[in-house]
Amino acid sequence: MPEVPQPVTDNSVKVRQLTHYQFSWVAGEPGKPGTYTLQLVLDEGAWEEVLTLDPDDADNLQDLLTNTETVHYDVERRVLMFGVTKTGS
Repeated sequence: MPEVPQPVTDNSVKVRQLTHYQFSWVAGEPGKPGTYTLQLVLDEGAWEEVLTLDPDDADNLQDLLTNTETVHYDVERRVLMFGVTKTGS
C-alpha cells in the first residue's frame, strides 16, 4: 500500500470536482479587447480557481460545461477533465 502523507489537507487534494462556475468579462482599455475569466468552484467551495480565457476558449468551454454532467479539475496541472466513462463502455 502506498504511503499517503498525513494529514490529508485541502492543499494535498490534487483533483477536485467542479460544482459551480461563472464566466465574467472584464473591459479592456479604450479600443482594446476585453478579457474573459472563468471562476471554478470546486468541491462545493473547498477550492476555487480563476482562469483567464480568450474568446474562442470561453465559447468552447461554455459549450463543454453546458453539455457535460461531471467535470473534474486537476489543481496542480490546471487541467479540466470532461465527463466520466465507466470502464468497458
